[in-house]
Amino acid sequence: MNVAKGHILVRQDTVCNYVYFIDKGLTRTYYLKDGKDVTDWLSAENSFACSIISFITRKPDRRIIETLEPSAIFALHYNDLEKLCSKHHDVERLYRHLVSFGLIQLQQKFDDLHFASALQRYKTLMTNNPTIIQRVPLGMIASYLGITQETLSRIRSQY
Repeated sequence: MNVAKGHILVRQDTVCNYVYFIDKGLTRTYYLKDGKDVTDWLSAENSFACSIISFITRKPDRRIIETLEPSAIFALHYNDLEKLCSKHHDVERLYRHLVSFGLIQLQQKFDDLHFASALQRYKTLMTNNPTIIQRVPLGMIASYLGITQETLSRIRSQY
């Protein structure tokens, strides 16, 4: 599907029924806390966007997924994925690998937030996705890195 910037793929407190593959464009996954939005994840080309906890448990989640740019996205419904997995073990294996990869990414982000300095987290983001700084508003990047916008500005001036 082709969607405009600002399109909401998953609404707050709903079940995430699709896993999204970003062919072109950019999404962010975020939630609201004390009246502020907190960016949880950024998904650019050749990556996936999904509220994995909701997708797997089939329960509503607080996370919202929106496009930050006009995007071309492939969407696979939970039921269709389940049917494919039951018929094709290669698809089931691929799904298992994707979930494992996602868990590793989440654990790495968790570890970075707890053990890496703000500068280290910024350097990791720039190494893994150097164009993100031109594509995402600085407030969202700061939120994603778990730092204030002022700290991000100081880091960027030194980097």
